[in-house]
Amino acid sequence: KMPFSVNGILSALALLLLLWRAEELAEACSCAPVHPQQAFCNADVVIRAKVVGEREVDSGNDIYGNPIKRIQYDVKQIKMFKGPNQDIEAVFTAPVSAVCGVTLDAAGKKEYLISGKAEAGGRMHVTLCDYIMLWDSLSATQKKSLSQRYQMGCDCKIVRCPSLPCEISAPEECLWTDLMIEKQVHGRQANHYACVKRADGSCSWYRGVAPPKKEFLDAEDP
Repeated sequence: KMPFSVNGILSALALLLLLWRAEELAEACSCAPVHPQQAFCNADVVIRAKVVGEREVDSGNDIYGNPIKRIQYDVKQIKMFKGPNQDIEAVFTAPVSAVCGVTLDAAGKKEYLISGKAEAGGRMHVTLCDYIMLWDSLSATQKKSLSQRYQMGCDCKIVRCPSLPCEISAPEECLWTDLMIEKQVHGRQANHYACVKRADGSCSWYRGVAPPKKEFLDAEDP
């Protein structure tokens, strides 16, 4: 017979609990994939910027009195596509990815597209669920769409196709099929299309860098 001890059982239980907590933390940050236009429309602030500094700061206390830590990234804003009437100077995020913290290169050499929630005093907060990309990785259409076209489509609804076949249920919807057809978030529609509202109130995918022509906006069929 194998001898067993209460201590042994408690140790095993403690280990199991520790592993379970670690797994729970690792899975704590999960984000639904979104088209870049959805990310733009959902965000308070969308900027192009360089990150020039990084430090850990206290952001008050939680309900138990423990200090809440955040990472503060100092940024040099290059262009604001959406946001308040002042430059963003600091971007805040959680300290670890398990609670959706974002890691950015603070050497000041890389340009980012950063979207997130506005905070007072030229600051914003970002999570892993926000749309944050290296500027050079964006397509020409995406860069152009940030200035006007995505905003034109914020009354439209981009619907993710969960399985084939799938169809829209209302005229203001555009069907996003990248995940089903190409098995990736950054597919053809994400990289090259915007969902634009037309004169009759319906929405349709529009491809290209130039602004939509009047004939497209007035057309009866997509």
